[in-house]
Amino acid sequence: MNALATAEGFFRKAERTLSSARLLLTSGSAEGACNRAYYAMHDAAHAALLAEGHETPDTIIKTHQGLIAQFSRHIVQSGKVDIDLGRAFNRVEDIRLAADYSCEPPPLDKAEWAVEKAEAFVAAVRLKFFPAGGA
Repeated sequence: MNALATAEGFFRKAERTLSSARLLLTSGSAEGACNRAYYAMHDAAHAALLAEGHETPDTIIKTHQGLIAQFSRHIVQSGKVDIDLGRAFNRVEDIRLAADYSCEPPPLDKAEWAVEKAEAFVAAVRLKFFPAGGA
């Protein structure tokens, strides 16, 4: 990453990615919806960590497991986001990995669940870190 990485920039990206997840789900693309749902959460997690000062533009967490762990440690465990959303972040990553790397698409109900959790996750980050109407 570079100095242009900001909390607001990541949050706007999360919202765009969530919109893509919804479109893919509507079109019946379970694989794409799962991928975009996870990345909406991924970008929202970066936004929250940047907003709290646990990442800087020069120290963006580079691994998925590192991001999930730091989000859990700094955001979930401190009570800023509900623990169920932290668990969902882990589960949606598992679903995304299966969707991206297996030959069969995930069941549509699993994709629907992933998108619903991504919507709740992004909404929770918006409420806690960007309450004035977004980034």
